[in-house]
Amino acid sequence: MAFYLSWFRSFPKLWKNNVSLGSGPAHSLFCVDHWAFRSQQKWLSLTTVSPQSTKATNLPIAKTRCGRKEDEGKKQASDSHLFAAGAAKKRSQMNPSNKDPISPSQRNSIQLPTKPLNSEEWDKLKEDFKGRADFETWISAQLTQQRSSVNVAKSLLAWAAAKNNGIVSYDLLVKYLYLCIFHEQTSEIIDVYEIMKARYKILEQGGYTLLIRGLILADRWPETLLLLEDIKKVMVPSKKNYDDCIRGAFLHQDAHTAWKLYQELLGYNLIPMLETLKAFFDFGKEIKDDQYANKLQDILLYLRNNQRYPGESFAHSIKTWFESIPGEQWKGQFTTIQKSGQCLGCGKMLESIYLTPEEYEFLKENIMRNVIDGGDQYKKTTPEELKRFKNFVKNCAPFDIVIDGLNVAKMFPRARESQFLLDVVTHLANQNLRLLVLGRKHMLKQGPRWRKDEMEKVQRQASCFFADNISEDDPFLLYATLHSGNHCKFITNDLMRDHKACLPDARTQRLFFKWQQGHQLAITSRFPGSKITFQHVLRYDTVVQTTGDSWHIPYDEDLVERYSYEVPNKWLCLHRKT
Repeated sequence: MAFYLSWFRSFPKLWKNNVSLGSGPAHSLFCVDHWAFRSQQKWLSLTTVSPQSTKATNLPIAKTRCGRKEDEGKKQASDSHLFAAGAAKKRSQMNPSNKDPISPSQRNSIQLPTKPLNSEEWDKLKEDFKGRADFETWISAQLTQQRSSVNVAKSLLAWAAAKNNGIVSYDLLVKYLYLCIFHEQTSEIIDVYEIMKARYKILEQGGYTLLIRGLILADRWPETLLLLEDIKKVMVPSKKNYDDCIRGAFLHQDAHTAWKLYQELLGYNLIPMLETLKAFFDFGKEIKDDQYANKLQDILLYLRNNQRYPGESFAHSIKTWFESIPGEQWKGQFTTIQKSGQCLGCGKMLESIYLTPEEYEFLKENIMRNVIDGGDQYKKTTPEELKRFKNFVKNCAPFDIVIDGLNVAKMFPRARESQFLLDVVTHLANQNLRLLVLGRKHMLKQGPRWRKDEMEKVQRQASCFFADNISEDDPFLLYATLHSGNHCKFITNDLMRDHKACLPDARTQRLFFKWQQGHQLAITSRFPGSKITFQHVLRYDTVVQTTGDSWHIPYDEDLVERYSYEVPNKWLCLHRKT
């Protein structure tokens, strides 16, 4: 799709005092007579980028092995546990995947222009192009990626129009508009906006998105709210649409509109961008208003209730805002938390990771209903087997630790499966712990990886349930652990994300992850014959929390890659001076 420049014959004259297909300052966008759109989502979505039983918890803990010894106060949260930020990244680095290098044929040797080119120069550049892609598409993409000069992009559009009877493709125009926005060329953006407003009653969402992002820079930013209303007529605006509009409101000192848009965003059940929330705190440094302050604390409670974590820059904004509140004498510091749950900054104890009795029963009922009884477990087992297992648990529970036998046996490939499983069971049984080993029937057959005598020793030290070979272990593991009580731990490398996703709402999923963090044990031994050790289990909850005169906020460090099932190691401690 393209737009047609009906004034093509006067094109050289129009550009004579501007870029003239060569050099000169950018001035205004071409006068467009017809403009037809189609969805170009790739480019229209660009962004600027309770005390528990100690039997199962007093297990040997493996401390992080490093080149120097540090005292307990300095290490603390740096001892990575299964859910620690960056732990998955470290595990993946132990088995790096080989990535094929880019072949020379995929590269182009032509150099991007740094100044506007005339028609002959663009012709020569196209002749030198050896790629398979369309030259105009490729070069415009490169100019956009490199954030090139608006003048260079304008000369490309002029050359393309001259070569195609005044027609410029929609793709080239969109990328040009993106560069205008990136370089904050408001006059160019407004020209595009005027053309679109005059020619079309409705645009596709990508067009609205780019125009909103551009218009917030200009004095006509309130018109972005009209564009937002146009989007609402056909679909729910995106969280980025709201982010842009909120930023525009703050840019033009309209906090009332910003809060109104924020409530509207939440009303659509959209998850606000962290950058959006940060903008409220950045603006709040200049606002000395109790009502505004209360709303900012509501945002912190939103982070808590939805288990979201600010980035490092956002955490600095929160700290700066608290310290700017007149007369309250807040002091902020970045710190870590001891394994006991005590903050190294202020000495306060954080909330326990363990669920209250009410929370535990609520979670248990939901898992039974949505994962065990109401899930798809019959695809991997039978009603008869599940009934047999429930009767088994009823007669043998409670347990202190439930072990996913097959998963544990395969944790360290150098060890024979039955031998390593036996080592783990023996280690735990020696501590007088009641154990349940869940396995498959094939584990009882003699073979090179499964020795019958070793499995018999396992059965003498632990209760065992061997399901059919097609059965799935996880529902059995969850059922047995939850029915044994809140003290019971479980051992598996499976992070249970599929089962968490089966839960009906954010609160239940949050309680499941909280329970999981406090109950899932991870084995750290890596070599056959070495002592069995376990990573420490979190004792404190990793969510935003407050006592009124203090706030503790976990945040993501800039250089740490945290997966969705991991939690931050660093904390912002805020306490009121007395």
